[in-house]
Amino acid sequence: MRLGTQDKDFFPETLIEKFAFVKSMGFECFEIDGKVLVERLDEVKGAVAKTGLPVSSACGGYRGWIGDFIEERRVNGVQDLKKILHALQEAGGTGVVVPAAWGMFTYRLPPMVSPRSHEGDLKAILSSLAELDPVAEECGQYLYLEPLNRYQDHMLNTIQDAVDVIKAGNFKRVLVTGDFYHMSIEEDDISQSLRRFAPYLGHIHIAENHRYQPGTGSIDFARHMATLKEIGYEGDVVNEGRVRGEDPLEAYKKSVAYMKEVL
Repeated sequence: MRLGTQDKDFFPETLIEKFAFVKSMGFECFEIDGKVLVERLDEVKGAVAKTGLPVSSACGGYRGWIGDFIEERRVNGVQDLKKILHALQEAGGTGVVVPAAWGMFTYRLPPMVSPRSHEGDLKAILSSLAELDPVAEECGQYLYLEPLNRYQDHMLNTIQDAVDVIKAGNFKRVLVTGDFYHMSIEEDDISQSLRRFAPYLGHIHIAENHRYQPGTGSIDFARHMATLKEIGYEGDVVNEGRVRGEDPLEAYKKSVAYMKEVL
């Protein structure tokens, strides 16, 4: 397993400096914004070559969700994701993280009545993935379908929800992103779910129960990392959490040291 990170406000701005800095902190890969990857592909490839820090994956940076309510945005998102998959192939990544949506609707806040049926939700998601799956196969990449918690999305909340979609579409290049933050809300037990759905796990996001850096909350990372080893998970473990502390950089360095101990 490689420990990775997404971009942070306190990282350097130029890509080569950013990649070098990330590597110096002890990270072994970098999850990049999809839009940055596509628009600055040559710079990304140059940063990888110069620093030796690989791109693990892409997350975000597309204009619409695969389950978007608005068809134009869904189509735009799919087209952008195709470009990201091709760019990842050139950059040496493994896949792109794709939630059904984020912040579009939740049953937990008014009006509590979705503008679209559950069947309509699944139709949109399946249609998007059916178009993206062969592109991912062509590029040697994966689509890492990510369930989000009930307060951020209404369509896919549990690992089971994501696996049901994969089975329904019989997709070849769709796996699941297990995000510990979302799992801490939606799963009865993170380790039990990791074991149960081991064949479908392709990517891991980590953050604490309060969404900040690992080692500062109540998630038992030692236990869950041991579970990942037990089930033979060989993918990347990418920190997606926010960072808090009087000195964010020092706080993040402590979190890296903490994760290195439990990996």
